[in-house]
Amino acid sequence: MGKKEVLTRTGKKKEAIAKATIRPGEGRIRINSTPLEIFTPEIAKLKIMEPIQLVGDRADKIDLKVNVKGGGIMGQSGATRTAIALCFIDYFDDPELEDLFKEYDRSLLVSDPRRKLPKQPMGRGARKKRQKSYR
Repeated sequence: MGKKEVLTRTGKKKEAIAKATIRPGEGRIRINSTPLEIFTPEIAKLKIMEPIQLVGDRADKIDLKVNVKGGGIMGQSGATRTAIALCFIDYFDDPELEDLFKEYDRSLLVSDPRRKLPKQPMGRGARKKRQKSYR
């Protein structure tokens, strides 16, 4: 395993962008300066913890600091888990870990390119149109 000192990776989901920094440490994980143990809501916390649980005991020897902005809480958690997984792959330099992440969930390694459709003419949004009253 080739160890580096400090690595930074990004993840995206919808409008959310997460930037994760990994370094040697005691297993502290902070999201926007909040420890992961007290992060709310619980469903977002569980989603963020998936790549950490897949790595196992190796996560106890590193510190992760994640800054995430934009989007909603679930989009932010999706972007965060992608950034964390990419950090782990580059930090531990382990091809088996990459295969494990791909087998578990491909979205751990691939940022979500989907964006909102633009508003269309004669409509209130991307799909909705004003009703016609002459029929």
